[in-house]
Amino acid sequence: MAKYKIALMPGDGIGNDVMDAGKIVLDKIALDAEYVPADIGWEFWRTEGEALPQRTVDTLKTCTCALFAAITSKPKEEAEAELIPELQGKGLVYRSPIVRLRQMFDLYANLRPCKAYKGNPLNYRDDIDLVVFRENTEDLYSGVEFHPLPEEVRSALEKHSPRMAAFKDVDSADIALSARILTRRGCQRIVRRAFEYARQFGYPTVTLVEKPNVIRETSGLMVREARKIAAEYPGIALWETNIDAQAMWLVKNPQDYGVMVSSNMFGDIISDLAAQLVGGLGFASSGNLGDGFAVFEPTHGSAPKYAGQYKVNPIAMLLSIKLMLDWLGETDKAAALEQAVAAVIEEGKVRTYDMGGNAGTLDVARAVAERL
Repeated sequence: MAKYKIALMPGDGIGNDVMDAGKIVLDKIALDAEYVPADIGWEFWRTEGEALPQRTVDTLKTCTCALFAAITSKPKEEAEAELIPELQGKGLVYRSPIVRLRQMFDLYANLRPCKAYKGNPLNYRDDIDLVVFRENTEDLYSGVEFHPLPEEVRSALEKHSPRMAAFKDVDSADIALSARILTRRGCQRIVRRAFEYARQFGYPTVTLVEKPNVIRETSGLMVREARKIAAEYPGIALWETNIDAQAMWLVKNPQDYGVMVSSNMFGDIISDLAAQLVGGLGFASSGNLGDGFAVFEPTHGSAPKYAGQYKVNPIAMLLSIKLMLDWLGETDKAAALEQAVAAVIEEGKVRTYDMGGNAGTLDVARAVAERL
């Protein structure tokens, strides 16, 4: 019996391309693992009305962790229009399966390393080595949304917030509302993860990215809890910044930052910005981490126009495998994989189109495998 059982969820679009690249490297690493295919993605939404079938959820419950590639997501009306005729008009509503997985398995910490590898022509600077911790289950992604605004919800808001008076002349049918929900527990555990990571890997600072001067209650809660937790880590400084200013400072002085932590929406924004500083989403790996389960994924989209062409950059997927190996405790294999990726980038002989080369997705994976 294998030591690990790992679900492989290629999804759709270029998800299949980068998953095939990942398999090349996984085969070379020879991890003591059983790999189990699992269905997820747009085709299952279109034909079954469910992008995350229950059979996949059942499979994941039997696994150590999962490796996910990419899926297509579309707005509500477009998603319904692409359902097969038999499923249209049944009230089915598309929800991002990866967001659902994060909430279903309580994968509350999204880990997003953004590191400039030597020789990458896409680096903004060569001395960037930062990590974003994004809270993964709350905030505007909690799915508590209304349109039109139900009258009982409106009445409660008007009762408890005088600021609703600004909308007194707006019909409820013309109001859409998304709730930003942060909990004390959610704030505490993402900030603690960030400080623990900083302590483990020797980062001198943790930067909290919020907007408490305007979003006073939710961002205010995050700031207050972060200050309490920071007091438990006297050797690590807590820096507090606003999301808008931080976006500017990341472009101006990205080398000044190490570990950054934020709520779900702001963390989503800041991590994509940070990824672009080190080459773009083709280099952006991530881990969705809970206390007993994790899903690892490159953060690029499904790019349907490139599906099956095997031309996209697979490095984000390979670095996601590196994160998975670290999480499994296979730190030697993880280090070897990162060194192999770094060597291929620095050598510069095998590059995909985004890096100015003409190599294919699988060519890069094979070059990395040869270095292992």
